[in-house]
Amino acid sequence: MIESVNFRIFTGATQPSGWRRGAARGALLLAWFFAVAAATGERVILILGDSITAGYGLDLAQAYPALLQQRIDGRGWRFKVVNAGQSGDTSAGGLNRMDWLLRNRIDVLVLELGANDGLRGLPPETTRKNLQAIIDRTRKKYPDARIVIAGMKVPPNMGRDYGEKFAAIYPALARANKAPLIPFLLDGVGGMRDLNLPDGMHPTAQGHEIVAANVWKVLEPVLRSLLK
Repeated sequence: MIESVNFRIFTGATQPSGWRRGAARGALLLAWFFAVAAATGERVILILGDSITAGYGLDLAQAYPALLQQRIDGRGWRFKVVNAGQSGDTSAGGLNRMDWLLRNRIDVLVLELGANDGLRGLPPETTRKNLQAIIDRTRKKYPDARIVIAGMKVPPNMGRDYGEKFAAIYPALARANKAPLIPFLLDGVGGMRDLNLPDGMHPTAQGHEIVAANVWKVLEPVLRSLLK
């Protein structure tokens, strides 16, 4: 059975004690995982994201990357999902991780980052540039890699003008890079009290099922094209 793998790599000034040992173990495990994928000929789907991808507050098996793996397994397709979600990550943090992640082949990159930029009120243009740099770095290393962009939005309290500029980042990136777009990752989940944890920001297990469906609508045709 193909399994989804999660690597929580801590970076930045908020690193907990013992993070260096944890990061080292994660690096070794990641290297092993990619070696196995290469040996078995399975293609790799890297999901680069923040706490939503990491399955904040849930077991990893309940997070949407693991649910995507279940759909893939059910079809007998030879893909492995690597969950590179990290709670609190920003577009800059994701960019900082790319050289390490790109040491091993990636066939599909699902890019789910930027929400924390928005919550911090960072300039949308800065977020766009970081996300574009992630795409450019991936395609430079692996020209045939497919890119899937997950659209995000910010809460209304960030202001209408900021919210519109932020939301526009993702369709603009999709057009510029000829990449499939998930219009809004949290469509049907965001703002729904019963589908989010008490913090109102992170999906419950049921919410992740909806998120997985949102992603699958766009990812599934990409995987089918690779199978041809």
